[in-house]
Amino acid sequence: MNSWDPFKDLLSIQERVNRLFENAVGSGEETTSGGTWSPAMDVCETETEYLVRAELPEVERSDIDIRIRGNTLTIEGERKLHRTVMEGYHRLERIYGRFRRSFLLPGSLDQDSITASLKDGILKIVLPKKGNTVDKEEEVTAQG
Repeated sequence: MNSWDPFKDLLSIQERVNRLFENAVGSGEETTSGGTWSPAMDVCETETEYLVRAELPEVERSDIDIRIRGNTLTIEGERKLHRTVMEGYHRLERIYGRFRRSFLLPGSLDQDSITASLKDGILKIVLPKKGNTVDKEEEVTAQG
């Protein structure tokens, strides 16, 4: 018997609402299947870097564009539907087409050291933090 976890449901609802807003603000391009594809992504932070993992099955490396502007990471791409493979299909439920996801990352990034790799349908982006990331406490003297 599984116990009900209300927090899991809340996270699921929050994810759906976030995707709705992302889709509303996105490029507005229609996908091949009539839906909107927003690949699942994880963003985590360690003391030295941010790590982004994106599920991009059947997306070619040449169809992915990764950009950093300030602290905003934008990942754009396309999962193409090859019309030649459609023969014989009775159902086509997976969504194809263009996607765009953006994330605002707190703190400074070392843009010269960012790396990305695509393996087994998972895009992995490592974004090292710039300089010393340990919070410092500094005394400030009020003038006046």
